[in-house]
Amino acid sequence: MSRRPEPSYLFALDVGTSKVAALVGEVSPEGKLQVVGIGQQAARGLKKGVVTNIDATVQAIQRAVENAEHMANCRARMAHVAITGAHIKSQTKSGVVAIKHREVSHKDVDSVIENGSAVPVPADQQILHVLPQEFIVDGQEGIQDPVGMSAVRLDVNVHIVTGSVSAAQNLQKCVEKCGLAVEKLVISHLASADAVLTEDEKDLGICCIDIGGGTSDIAVYQGGAIRHTAVLPIAGDQVTNDIAVAFRTPTQNAEDIKVHYGCAQPWMVQAEEVIEAPSVGENPPRAFSRHMLAEVIRPRYEELFRYVAKELHRADMFGRIPGGVVLTGGSAQMPGVVELAEEVLEVPVRLGLPHGVEGIEAASRDPGLATGVGLLLYAKRMKPELARGAVGGGDGGDVLSRVKAWFKGSF
Repeated sequence: MSRRPEPSYLFALDVGTSKVAALVGEVSPEGKLQVVGIGQQAARGLKKGVVTNIDATVQAIQRAVENAEHMANCRARMAHVAITGAHIKSQTKSGVVAIKHREVSHKDVDSVIENGSAVPVPADQQILHVLPQEFIVDGQEGIQDPVGMSAVRLDVNVHIVTGSVSAAQNLQKCVEKCGLAVEKLVISHLASADAVLTEDEKDLGICCIDIGGGTSDIAVYQGGAIRHTAVLPIAGDQVTNDIAVAFRTPTQNAEDIKVHYGCAQPWMVQAEEVIEAPSVGENPPRAFSRHMLAEVIRPRYEELFRYVAKELHRADMFGRIPGGVVLTGGSAQMPGVVELAEEVLEVPVRLGLPHGVEGIEAASRDPGLATGVGLLLYAKRMKPELARGAVGGGDGGDVLSRVKAWFKGSF
């Protein structure tokens, strides 16, 4: 009797401004991805997605990883890690090569992508992703896989994402201090979009907004490929700060009030419902209505969505999202946020929950885990041998698998 292959594990680490989430995924012999471990820990060493205190960040990562390892009963060694922040920049460029043997080969695809990614990058920036959008074969546009086609010229449009060298190094340093190796830095935009968007939405045209604690990450897809990425410095922490200032309560209490009583639409709550919040110092607690709380919260979310609209118009992307907008991230699940987004953006809006994984139910119910789930999906896609039930987690694979990885966003 042949021995049943042991499961292969994948590790994801979402180091966010307000919390660190560590996820463990198990690839079964049938190739299905199951979430078998989740660890979450409040973060204090980051600001707007960038590490500002290494020791505090290391402690948060360590606790989150230990909790995930304990739940999954395994040991993490390498992880795919999410990176975000205002330092993330993107641009779209093109490349071209001549086809020597009149038939497009895998080598030609690699060459044209390398040609398109040969752009000057500032010394303080590094390339994180080169994402092919479409290939053009002898003037014929919209081709996703040109291998095997007859041609004399091959063009490609690529979306290039860069990030701060120091921000990436500091994040990697924090992860390595926890005994983990960084297998790949993946921008949060890609990970969360992979977890909550369907292929039909990506093909039609859709905008995914991941509203986290320190930043809101925007990813626009059309024709099955990424078209635009951006990071806005407005997110959940600004809402918490507004509550703390308006009601003169400590930040931690303001966060608890936001989570338990927050609503982005005043008309959705009862005016007579009263909330009591601790005051700063030895002053007595303050009482206020939940309706008043919503009046404080709404302007900040409204500002965020107006910035989103401005960014989409600036990039000439607003007319390319007939599928509307998908909101995800921990700060997107507040009541009234979806309705407010529809009101401001004037497009269909839905809340995106992670999909494509099995196992722990929380992974499919919490939009705050979308980035972590997306990292696991990304890791599994980059290792096609796992989907075939092979034991181990090397970077090997045949040429076809390697070329397919280009389409999914690896450089």
